[in-house]
Amino acid sequence: MKKLSIWLTAILMAVGLGIMVPGPASATTSYCGLVWGSLAKADPDMSRAQVTNVRTGQHYCFDRLVVDLNGPASGYNVRYVSQVTQDGSGFAVPVRGGARIQITVNAPSYDDNGKATYNPANKAELTNVSGYQTFRQVAWAGSFEGYTTLGLGVRARLPFRVFTLDGPGTGSRVVVDVAHFW
Repeated sequence: MKKLSIWLTAILMAVGLGIMVPGPASATTSYCGLVWGSLAKADPDMSRAQVTNVRTGQHYCFDRLVVDLNGPASGYNVRYVSQVTQDGSGFAVPVRGGARIQITVNAPSYDDNGKATYNPANKAELTNVSGYQTFRQVAWAGSFEGYTTLGLGVRARLPFRVFTLDGPGTGSRVVVDVAHFW
């Protein structure tokens, strides 16, 4: 009985001191200081540049996908979808992962004469993302009427951000970062 009294006293003191009571949840609680969301991100401008490359990289807090352009970047639509669809036809593009992000860059992957400026060797695996913490697959969904679309398979629906960067040279980049955790 004495042990029970000691334990009960210890628990009541801990609660009274705030040791066992969690603090209030914060809307700014984040992983690695990232406060991104998972809602669609878009910039409706059209680019006069063309897509020239797609590449990926790993960072401490997120995985990164980069779409290289041969001029200024100025438009994209990036969002979670239940199914990635092919430009023009609307056919489904299979993508591995617990969630799928459809990335549409408002720039073609062909020049004014219809010659490809980016023609992936393997449309199902644009880059090798094996061993990545968040990315599962990067797939080609096509380039049609001035838009280029990619499917990004990720581990789960996680926060992401999208932005553009100038350079190198006269080129630019559309960047998609997807966090490893919430």
